[in-house]
This record gives sequence, structure tokens and C-alpha cells, in this order.
Amino acid sequence: MRRKHFDRGRDPLQRRSPFLAIVAIVSLALVAIVLGLPRAFAAEQAPDLPPWLRAHVGDGEGQISEVVLRRARGLYLEKVREGKAKNPCYFAKDATRPAGTARRFYIICEAQQSFRAVSSGHGNGRKLSGANFANGIRCAKNFSSAEGSKLTTGGAYVTAETRTSFKGYYRTGGKRVPLLRSFLQFEGEGDTANARERAIGGHPAVLLRNMCRRKDPESPYANDEGYVAYGSLLDYSAGRSNGCTSWTPLASETIFEVLEDKPTTVYIYPESTDIDAVAAAVKAGKSPSREGLYWNASCLREIGAPKFWPKETLRPIIDAYRKAHPPGPSRPLPLCK
Repeated sequence: MRRKHFDRGRDPLQRRSPFLAIVAIVSLALVAIVLGLPRAFAAEQAPDLPPWLRAHVGDGEGQISEVVLRRARGLYLEKVREGKAKNPCYFAKDATRPAGTARRFYIICEAQQSFRAVSSGHGNGRKLSGANFANGIRCAKNFSSAEGSKLTTGGAYVTAETRTSFKGYYRTGGKRVPLLRSFLQFEGEGDTANARERAIGGHPAVLLRNMCRRKDPESPYANDEGYVAYGSLLDYSAGRSNGCTSWTPLASETIFEVLEDKPTTVYIYPESTDIDAVAAAVKAGKSPSREGLYWNASCLREIGAPKFWPKETLRPIIDAYRKAHPPGPSRPLPLCK
């Protein structure tokens, strides 16, 4: 689906000519072909970073940690070589950094020498009988690829289709406004292979709550009985998601504009092996950074140690909860007062 371009009087990524973008993609593809290495190794051993991009490397606010950038770049090079990434830009996310305050989702366009960092949410997890794998608002401690876990899964993704759906009307400035929320589906591999099954992707961190229905047969969104949904708008950009990557509405506009129906890669750090290695170092009383491991220091102090929950561990617990709490019958929204 081609999205509308949002012109706010500026070009959010300082676009250069299409010719330069094509040249850059071809150059990256040639480098990847020369490498000819498996992604796990190539990501760490990718060609040295160009000086303009290296200037953004670091652990400070608005910067990207080197291991995250190198893996994201290595993944992109591989998918360009395979013909699966056809966009001059690629994305990365560092889920070890704090949510809300830190800009930890990265839009990198090497052809344009453009780097942008925006905020992003992480999976909230759940607290069920038999296991507590819930996450706090600021820092993520728990990670999993289990369906129903509502947790973030680190690893490699490629963007797929975008779906835009009507969620209902809300009122602002004395006017009713339709909430049309777009969802970008991710496709994964390895730990992330069930991304489509889990409906994992990216979307604006907005929803409607306190929902009701009102008779409005003239609305293009009315159902067969002439009703449409109404609610109050909630922006949870500083909060958590159900496992997806969520952005502020403004950042979402930029991201969807960058995509332009051209697939690209999304690399999310940390992967399960990173989580297990950091947890083992903490358990042994060692400093992860001195062991050559990366985790955001502020969040590591807050969570103590991260944990990756294998789906083989969580699925029986989630399935047991669903069996004990079957969904009730579907009921229409209450009428608006």
C-alpha cells in the first residue's frame, strides 16, 4: 500500500538524487558479494564504517552502539545481496536502552549520509500463574519469541506489507477525527521466524479507549447496521507495546515515508545469545563490558540481569492460562451516551 507523503515544509531525511541512492545500493551490494560470509560473522566483520556514520557511534543520547550498528549494517548488506532489501535506508533498534527518554530506534540512509534516532517502545510482557515475565515501562528485562508472550524478540527482520485500518473516531478541537492506524508487518528468521504468526511489526503508539458506538450511517466507516466506533485517543509513545516496535505518530510518518513500498531490514538488539551471555556474566559477578559484551549500563543497573524465555518454556504456561480463561462471547460496543 502506498502511503501519502507528509509535507511539513522540510525534507525529513534531506533526500539526494535517486542516482546517488542507486549507486550507494550497488556499492553496498558489491561489498557484500566480496565478503561472501555468513551473516553472524559478516555482521561483526563488515567493512569499516564511513567517517560520517562513525561520528554517530557511541553509547550517549542520540548515538548508536557500535555492535548494534555493525550488525544492522551487516544484515542490510546481506539482504541487498539477496535482493530482499531494495531501499537505500535501513533500520536498527537497541532494546537495552531505556524507553521514553532515550532515542533508540535508528533510521540510517547511507546514500544520503542521513542518520536519525527516534524513541520506540518495547514489549510489556505478562505476569501469569507460573511465570512473571512482565517488563517495566523504562527498561526491558524479559525477552521471548513465544506467541502470546507480548515480549520483544531481538534479531533480523525484513519489512513486508503495510496495512492501514480504521480504529474509530475521536474528538479533538471540537471535531471528530478518524483514527487510521498503519501497521508495518515484519518477516523474520531464526528466533524471529514467527513474526507473522505473532503479528509483530511496527506502528504508531496510539489507540482508542473507552470505546462506544454511535449511529452514523453516512460515515464511510459505518458497519452493516450503520454504527461507527468512538473513543478517546491515547498516545502511549512513552510506554510499552504488545511486542511490536512502536513509534510516536510524527516519527511514524517519517518511517513510512522512507519505506515508500521498498522493503528494507530491521535489526533489533539484543538477540537471545546476547541476553544469555550478559546474564551469565552478571551471575558470575563479572562486568559484561569487560567481557566484551554490550548492554545499556543504566538499564542493566535497574533490571539486575536480563532473561530470555525460550518459547518451549513459555508456551505451555500461556496455553494453560488460555485454557483456564477462555474468551467470552463477542458483544457489540455499548451505545455512546
